[in-house]
Parts: sequence; C-alpha cells; structure tokens
Amino acid sequence: MASIIAWLPLKAEPRHIVDLGCGTGAGTFALLERFPEAHVTAVDTSTGHLQRLREKACARGVEERVHTVQADLDAADWPDLGAPDLVWASASMHHMAHPDRVLAGVHDLLAPGGLFAVVELDGFPRFLPADAPENRPGLEERCHRATGALHAGHVTHRGADWGPMLAAAGFTVEDVRTITVNIEGDRSEAVGRYAQRSLQHIRGAAAPALSPEDLAALDELLDTDSPHSILRRADLAVRSERTVWAARRA
Repeated sequence: MASIIAWLPLKAEPRHIVDLGCGTGAGTFALLERFPEAHVTAVDTSTGHLQRLREKACARGVEERVHTVQADLDAADWPDLGAPDLVWASASMHHMAHPDRVLAGVHDLLAPGGLFAVVELDGFPRFLPADAPENRPGLEERCHRATGALHAGHVTHRGADWGPMLAAAGFTVEDVRTITVNIEGDRSEAVGRYAQRSLQHIRGAAAPALSPEDLAALDELLDTDSPHSILRRADLAVRSERTVWAARRA
C-alpha cells in the first residue's frame, strides 16, 4: 500500500484526503504516514469499523487528524465531505450497487485538479501451495471456485476495468498500474493470521459446494488447536494482484 501511495501522480501533497470504504483504517493510516500534514475523512457504512478505526487513531496519537463519517455511498444524498485533494478507494468500489452514480459523486466532490485513486484486488489472495494440504491437494482453489459463483451474482463489479467508467464520469485517467504481491510467510505470525482469517471468512460461502472430505480438511486447517492448523505451516505466502487507476478531475 505504501508503494501504491508513493506512485500516485500527485501535483502537490494533499492536505485533505477522503478514504471511501475505509474499513478499519489500513489505507487511512498509510495515507497519514505518507502525508504528515494531511487530514483524512474516513467513510464507511459500518459503525463497528469506524469505532475500531477511531481506537487505532487514538492509540497512534493521530486522532486529531482523522474524522470518521458513517454513510452509505449508494444513497442518493451524501453527507458533506468537503472538497478533498485526494480521494482514495481501496477494495471498496466493487461493492457499490450504483458505481456510475458513485463515480459522478466523487468527481463533483474533488477539488479541481484533485486525484481519485481506485485500488482493486484482481482476485482473493492465495496462501497455500498448489499441492496443499497433503490430504486434499488443491483445496484452496476449490474453495475459491465455490465462492466465485456466489460473488458473480452479488458483487458484479469485482474484476471490472474501471478506466472506461472513470472516463464516462468525467475523469482523465492519467495512469494505470498492476502490482503483483508475493510475500513469503517464513513462519510469519502475521501471514498465518491473515491466511486463517481469510479462509475462515470464505468457509461459510464455500461449504455448501465442498465435498465432505474437502470441508473436513478445511476445518482442520482452521482449527487452531489442530497439529495441521494453517498457523503451524511453514510454506504460506500471500499471493495476489492489485490494479490502481489514478484519475484526475480537470
């Protein structure tokens, strides 16, 4: 994320940033670190996420530089978010039911010459080797195939090319970049926790389409007390791709 932010074609350091779909603040805090004079308005539909973000901001001593706003961006009327120099949307745009309306709203929101950064994952991260686990090789890919059909019906803009939609909303797309992420785990606790949470998240959606053998193997990986727990594996990695569109309001 730090690499993406450093790459953005900014004409000057932004002073006011809006983080759309901020979640618990991964992007917010990366932006605050990169731009020490900036303030961030963090927007999300989840009051729980925003509360967690505020707690993190207090723990880091940056609470005066963060303003949280609970809002549904698919609603016709947005709250007053000011006129930011930079709008950041990481892994949030594909959730929008009416992306054309949201893009038009961002265009009107930005200060003239301001930049809109759209960051999207090209797919859900992978963590296990292809031949893992030993008793059910390829289990992770079967889980993703099972959830892919569900997402296709509910998250229709996942994997979309945002360039034409940004142009239609009046933006000038100045650059597009695809980043390949491959972080070796090397028994990293952080990678293990990320893998465990991610696979736990998709288990509910994947379970109905998995064989009993696959489901049992998945549950064994997710069982933190099991000797075969994913937290005990030494061969984990984070593998994914992210695409970034940098679009300017004239």
